[in-house]
Amino acid sequence: MPEPARATATGPGRILIAVYGIFAVAATARAGVQIADRFAEAPLAYSLSAVAGVVYVLATIGLAGTGPGYRRLAWCAVVFELTGVLVVGAITLIVPGDFPQETVWSLFGIGYGFVPLVLPFAGIWWLRRTARRG
Repeated sequence: MPEPARATATGPGRILIAVYGIFAVAATARAGVQIADRFAEAPLAYSLSAVAGVVYVLATIGLAGTGPGYRRLAWCAVVFELTGVLVVGAITLIVPGDFPQETVWSLFGIGYGFVPLVLPFAGIWWLRRTARRG
């Protein structure tokens, strides 16, 4: 019989959830201010920052929740986040003129100390580590 999945909100998962929560608040608040004050300057960049904020909120909820639905939510959010940071990071590196203002994921999260690049890998590692065995 397979061993049930461990809760993701235990041990190091609590730290991961806290970091995701901080990024959820920071990215969402930053995007909100940028969109409200100067959306016309860089609509794509500010919209992507808002998307990143929503993704961080969903990842936080998914990692903090218990049960398979929350685990699926966490997986979807973390994989979307990884895809976003890699794609946006590469585009902003190759074609920087397309982004007159930075997003959370610009240059792979350089403005946030590359935490946006490391965070989805940590999330995937933790989800795999706490997965059902057997």
